[in-house]
Amino acid sequence: MSQALEILNFEQQLAVQADSFPELAVLDKDGKIIDQAGFDAADLSDDKLVELMKRMIKQLVLNERSVKLAKQGRLGFVAPTRGQEASQTATSFAFNDDDYLMPGYRDIPQMIHKGFPIYKAFLWSRGHYEGNLMEGVNTWFPQIIIGAQFVEAAGIGLGMKKRKKDACAYTYTGDGGSSQGDTYEGMNFAGAFKANAVFIIQNNGYAISTPRKVQTAATHLASKGWGAGIPSIVVDGMDAIACYLAAKKAREWTVAGNGPVLIETITDRLEPHSMSGDDPLRYRTKESIEEWEKVEPLIRMRIFLEDKKLWNETIEADYKDEVNVEIDAAVKQADSVQKQKISEFIETTFEQPSFVQKEQIEKFREAGK
Repeated sequence: MSQALEILNFEQQLAVQADSFPELAVLDKDGKIIDQAGFDAADLSDDKLVELMKRMIKQLVLNERSVKLAKQGRLGFVAPTRGQEASQTATSFAFNDDDYLMPGYRDIPQMIHKGFPIYKAFLWSRGHYEGNLMEGVNTWFPQIIIGAQFVEAAGIGLGMKKRKKDACAYTYTGDGGSSQGDTYEGMNFAGAFKANAVFIIQNNGYAISTPRKVQTAATHLASKGWGAGIPSIVVDGMDAIACYLAAKKAREWTVAGNGPVLIETITDRLEPHSMSGDDPLRYRTKESIEEWEKVEPLIRMRIFLEDKKLWNETIEADYKDEVNVEIDAAVKQADSVQKQKISEFIETTFEQPSFVQKEQIEKFREAGK
């Protein structure tokens, strides 16, 4: 075939796209290592494997308790995370305290793993200004504007590069977020300036109720990184070791000055998009959820660690009790924080209130509100 006709072979272009992103996997659904070299490259000691498992269990328990608290009316906005323990916790495990997390609203677990107090996460859910105070922890508050965190991560990553820091910014969005302009703009800017940044798209199948397959014609969401000229990979988002390995290597690449990396994790949201009225059975089947539950991250990690004599039911039960005690204390601490008054809502929203807003603040203060 001539070069001209080969270039004009559009069907071939589509086929190449489909074949260009093999899925990184190390631990299969049965808890068996299927890529020994990949496992060795992860360099996870027994102690680190146990710590990773504990963090995943903490995410699981936090989700269970947060969902219950939301149903009781004791929390505001809550985005469930069950099924995404590898995609969220295992990727974040590859970063350190000097790295800067730019979370989306579903990424509370990663913030807590970095040291953000659970009681403040509960206050954030309730809309209390103290939930946005991040002193001493390199994280920003959860971004509600879909995709905006990618732009912010690009800026922070560029600042780290200019200051020659051995650190990076890392950020998360969902498959729905990948359809937002901010997502591409953030990756494009970071790529152009070779910023220290790792972008993670958690492909959990649905942007609220919109299926991934109708969001874009792209075979893989990772291909959107190629449009920005950055290395991009697809990972089994139910495989904690593969997720950790992908994030570890991406971090090494970007802090070495090579520019950003995009990671697409193939995962599933096993519960509602949020506790604010979403019913997943209106846009997906119960059977599809059950199929994904069979391959969720904790099942394979339990089997793997039990085979290595590092984990058992007693260890897990004891650790869950420990986390529940921590959450009980966090609920009490959040409940003890003085509720905001209307005047304080205005004050904490505007750094420099206008004349009219100052009048409103005084008016509400005089009324004791």
